[in-house]
Amino acid sequence: MKVACVGGGPASLYFSILMKRVDPSHDITVYERNPAGWTYGWGVTYVDELLNNLHNADPESARAINENSFRWDSWVVHVHDRMTVTEEHGDEGFGIGRRRLLGILAERAGSLGVRIEFEREIAGEDELADADLVVAGDGVNSVLRERHADHFGTEVTVGRNSYIWLGTTKVFDAFTFAFVETPHGWIWCYGYGFSKEHSTCVIECSPETWRGLGFHQANEADSLALLEKLFADMLDGHPLIGRAHADGRAHWLNFRTLTNRTWYRGNLVLLGDAAHTTHYSIGAGTDLALGDAAFLASALHEDTHLQPALARYERERRSSIVGTQRAARYSAQWYENLPRYISLPPAQMFTLLGRRHSPLLPHVPPRLYYRIGQVAGQFESLRSRLGSKAARHTHGGTHG
Repeated sequence: MKVACVGGGPASLYFSILMKRVDPSHDITVYERNPAGWTYGWGVTYVDELLNNLHNADPESARAINENSFRWDSWVVHVHDRMTVTEEHGDEGFGIGRRRLLGILAERAGSLGVRIEFEREIAGEDELADADLVVAGDGVNSVLRERHADHFGTEVTVGRNSYIWLGTTKVFDAFTFAFVETPHGWIWCYGYGFSKEHSTCVIECSPETWRGLGFHQANEADSLALLEKLFADMLDGHPLIGRAHADGRAHWLNFRTLTNRTWYRGNLVLLGDAAHTTHYSIGAGTDLALGDAAFLASALHEDTHLQPALARYERERRSSIVGTQRAARYSAQWYENLPRYISLPPAQMFTLLGRRHSPLLPHVPPRLYYRIGQVAGQFESLRSRLGSKAARHTHGGTHG
């Protein structure tokens, strides 16, 4: 099969790796409009479950990703002068620089015979008429998808809050949240390490706070100076680092949740952010991009006929991410309604932060939800102890 992947992000690169592993005779080219080594963003996150999946799919790239990742197993939450720390974390967390991740995947793809053409922009699939399959992995603003927007049924929902994606030389050894109250409302930061030298800081606030603090008219230098002052305790004197813009503007955004009615048209198929986006507050973007690649490669391997394979990819992958998409919506809503939770005692606020994916939480008073959770936890603990005692009794009776 001759395959053209448009966009050199994690989804396209990993798809090309998996396709070459299945059948080295595939003729695959990845087209990236930017120069080699150029990327946006700082670090990306993932959990140990993804790392296990990567090892099963392609051990060589998984080892390189693992060796270049930064690990944490705890969360820290700062609210004013209060701090809550937990060492209990369901999964070990990892951060890796986006540039480093892309470098690893590009190197692995190249070693398998994938051609990567940098500084090559594709404006339409007619430029790739000789390809059997065209993969649109060109992001949320996909040019290939927009050419057929009516067919794909693209819908975009714009989030209420403003956010900015920054770096810092402060290396957080735990996933760190900081909530700061200002005269204009709350502003908060998620910080996580992704290397021995740098961390990512995603800063978010309501539109009222954003305008009240003057960010709507501040340039990047002034924005960073104010943010460093607001989060001085968290940063320990380290600077925040923005993205260089020729006009000096700060790169504030409103998150766009994108969905599509269908994910393929003829031999054109959507992958990663071109197909769907999920709010950054659940840290699932990289996981979903690589998962899309694995599902598409598997569908093409299982069915040699293109249209049934693409239909299978859309059906099975769409079904598998429903839960993640739902969790992302509720997580975004939790932060958009932060005043509802921020005045709770630290332990309660932290617990509800961890349960922000719950569909029930927005409809139950926060203190009542917390108490219900505590009672349910005690009941589950009691049931577990009684079950253990019963098992020991049964075991003893069998052999007595």
